[in-house]
Amino acid sequence: MKRWVLVVGVGICLAMAHTEEMPGDAETVSTWSTGLRIGGAGGVYLLASPGDLWIDVEKCDLNRTSRATHLRAILVGPDREVLDEQWLSDDGRAKGSGPGPVQRVRLAASVPRTGIYALNLTVTEDRYGEDYAWGFATNCPRYLVETSRGHRDARHEEPLVLLHPDAAGDVCFLPPTGEVAIEATGLPAGGGPLALYDADGQEIGAISVSDQGEASGRLAADMPREAVPWRLHFPKFAGVIRIDGVTRWEAGAPFEDLSLWTPRLESWFAFHENRWLITPYSRTVYAEAGVEGSVAFRVHNNGPVEKEVALTLEFPGEPWPVELEVKQVTLAPGESESVRVRYRVSAEGDAWACHVRATPNDDSGVTTFSTLRLRRGTAPAAEPLVPPLVLEPYRHENELFGYLPQYPCSNQVYFDLKGAPVVCADTGVAVWRDGAWTEVTAATREGTAAGIRLRSSKAAFDSANDVYLIGEQSDASVLLHGPHGGDSLVAYPIPGKGPFDIEQFSGHNVPDGPPPFVRFTLTATDPKVFWRRVHDLHLFLPEKASDGAISMGEPILLSKQCIGFSAHSGIPSAIVSRGTNVHVIWGEATDPEEKIPGVPTFVATYDRGTGILSTPALIGYGPPANDVHNTPCITMDSQGYLHALVGTHGRTFQYARSLEPNNAAGGWTEAEDLGPDLRQTYVGLVCDRDDTLHVAFRLWREDKAYFPASHYACLAHMSKRPGAPWSEPRLIIVPPLSEYSVYYHRLTIDRAGRLFLSYDYWSTFWFYRMDHVGSRRALMMSPDQGVTWKLATLEDLIP
Repeated sequence: MKRWVLVVGVGICLAMAHTEEMPGDAETVSTWSTGLRIGGAGGVYLLASPGDLWIDVEKCDLNRTSRATHLRAILVGPDREVLDEQWLSDDGRAKGSGPGPVQRVRLAASVPRTGIYALNLTVTEDRYGEDYAWGFATNCPRYLVETSRGHRDARHEEPLVLLHPDAAGDVCFLPPTGEVAIEATGLPAGGGPLALYDADGQEIGAISVSDQGEASGRLAADMPREAVPWRLHFPKFAGVIRIDGVTRWEAGAPFEDLSLWTPRLESWFAFHENRWLITPYSRTVYAEAGVEGSVAFRVHNNGPVEKEVALTLEFPGEPWPVELEVKQVTLAPGESESVRVRYRVSAEGDAWACHVRATPNDDSGVTTFSTLRLRRGTAPAAEPLVPPLVLEPYRHENELFGYLPQYPCSNQVYFDLKGAPVVCADTGVAVWRDGAWTEVTAATREGTAAGIRLRSSKAAFDSANDVYLIGEQSDASVLLHGPHGGDSLVAYPIPGKGPFDIEQFSGHNVPDGPPPFVRFTLTATDPKVFWRRVHDLHLFLPEKASDGAISMGEPILLSKQCIGFSAHSGIPSAIVSRGTNVHVIWGEATDPEEKIPGVPTFVATYDRGTGILSTPALIGYGPPANDVHNTPCITMDSQGYLHALVGTHGRTFQYARSLEPNNAAGGWTEAEDLGPDLRQTYVGLVCDRDDTLHVAFRLWREDKAYFPASHYACLAHMSKRPGAPWSEPRLIIVPPLSEYSVYYHRLTIDRAGRLFLSYDYWSTFWFYRMDHVGSRRALMMSPDQGVTWKLATLEDLIP
């Protein structure tokens, strides 16, 4: 029974573009040979068997803009070893000249063992894939395309852009549960209706096409889905297609963000439910002869039903002393289990490898593997690095340097007054005690722990060395307090909701009692100005009673025009205090019609002793105006002088210093740029024992040093000694891919003045980002004011 409801909808046009330059040994042909011509970006996943594997990639520049589009193709194995890499350069034709010649290049590799291989495609200056068409052909019979563009500040969608009107074609996809809507725009005239079939070839329904080339249909929630995948047939393979569960997703959908499809029904394989079957894809371990150890691999069930996964070891050469902890795991839907591989370093040889194969005990035919590489000696990660650390595609800290942290890496590290490290976790903090990591969890004063989670990655301390954190319980805000050396955190309710920031140690501030914190309560957004937010900003001054109980006190209103607090990167400090004086910095939203150089930034001092709030001092403007990214930051030096950075979004930070110590109302120096034409975002500021300021930030670069064909975003550091100008930016991390990047970086400082930089690289390209599951967070340390850096070891953290 057909359950289609025909809807003729509003049209949506095809696309647009971006530029650059790169080498390429490509063949230029006049016509397409792959039979597939699509837009967008992304790549292909292939379930390849032993033998020769090849993939022909074709590209045609559409020349809608003047920006050059160079295609980079990277073929990787199941363990993400790069097997081949090729470029297809821009055709060099002028804007508006129309589609250029088709270029073709072949990527090839010898497949020694079955697994899930991947082809990653990116294009310079066109992360949305709007100014070129691409296609591919392969001798691998089983594959899926993943349409994956670059990041947008909007709901994630990956419409399928089909660009082959001269031929018929199919889009085969896995339908989600529930009602399914399919929409198409830009369909060629004379193509006739679209037809939908199940995997058995039974017609499910037809979608009529309007004279405007638009079609829309909905499939009822009770439509049977036993025979999958479904096949949507196009008499003319052109248009922009949107399908529920394939190109757009509801939050929490079973296969959210996985835009997987194929043009051939017979190429389908069960990749959705076996995504991230075993990770990490590889691990490199360094150890001395005779050492025994283990490495954890994560086995995951991404499917909707219980799954048994068999585990085996395979060796590319002679077997060596290594064994699996278990040979099989049973996983509920969405469940993961850590499985350890135990090894012993032999006295003979210098390097060994084995593959950890994971195979579901079902009829899917899917199997893949991760690789363990063991090397004799000390990991390069233990040695100082010469910045920048240059990441490579699919080769990050572990693959390059053998980085395997023996400490929690979920968030940045803080240090208590005795120098012991503390790292925030989901429900509490991990602390170093008695030679081991211990997690201290939270509960209410009545002992109820249900539902308590942290809302901030910051850990704060008072002069008694008690720890404080911001959390939530059942959608209510709480302040978590842990007495020094205690075994639990106690939760105290905070009135109201919204993001919070608590005063954490930034070099010379240790509050006597519970650290002050601020609350940002959203009151308005602006649909015409995307990043404009309006908040009420309140200051809280909690107090600790003799019995250890915490009271919040009445909130103090600081502003009703606060722009907000952007804390995912940089973790800027909104508060710094000394004695009875609490200093708060914030930016404000303004009338969008008002001509203003940026977000106005204010600092005010509240005196706990007198209960007086000073008149807010305007210290500068962070361009552009009405942008919540432009969160400022404040710290103080050993003498109590306040130092502030005005936040910006892709512009140069501004710096100002108070004219009086421990007082925001005594005047400020004129705000000055940190340097000429720096494109900075996400402030992270600390002050070391010598009163040298340090700032870490994302920096846009167009110098072509690392990416000759495009711009890129690196993680950088600058410093300012007392009385001296700001240093030139020093690159700390260079990304593996060009275009947009963010690092979720967090700069902290220990009680000895050493710098700790936590970061988690995040690429704009969904194909690269989604291929990896979980965090890539790493921790770097500088013992000498940012002159040298190294990947932190456990010995660098413990007192």
